[in-house]
Amino acid sequence: MRLEQPIRWSRRSLLTGALALGTLSGARIYAAALLSGPAAANTVTVELFGPDGKSKGTVSVARVVKSDAEWRAQLSPLAYEVTRHEATERPFSGALDTNHADGLYACVCCGTTLYDSSTKFDSGTGWPSFYRAISRYNVVEAADRSLGMERTAVSCKRCAAHLDHVFDDGPKPTGLRYCMNSVALTFAPRA
Repeated sequence: MRLEQPIRWSRRSLLTGALALGTLSGARIYAAALLSGPAAANTVTVELFGPDGKSKGTVSVARVVKSDAEWRAQLSPLAYEVTRHEATERPFSGALDTNHADGLYACVCCGTTLYDSSTKFDSGTGWPSFYRAISRYNVVEAADRSLGMERTAVSCKRCAAHLDHVFDDGPKPTGLRYCMNSVALTFAPRA
């Protein structure tokens, strides 16, 4: 009768095996958490502003989420295409491009204040342009690599409405140009 030799494990073999098992185990736990975990947060932090443009502080508010039919019923056909499907209005066609009144610009979809007229400038592009958003809490910037170029898309933080893009060819003090679609915004004179 032949006795089997015991298996001799080197430290390297033991460590490699333990790491492999740990990685596999961790991946299973992570996958299970993704499948059974909570949905994306349904609240966001935004900064509120009074009609005078003064900050009222930041608050946690519910995200605005609507069905496609609800957005279509609320918005004009062009505003729907721009804000919900990232279209762009024709240059020099929007009413707010030539607006020089003192006031605040808000999201057409949810009313979140986005820009102050004190930061608006004539960029010559045919779209309302601002050198700063009213609050970093109220907009989201994300890389946009569509149309074969790299740009930075700007959306409303509360409802994810596409507003347009920000570029680095604006005036001082920021050097930025938030080039927005008129139909994505509403205007209210400063109170």
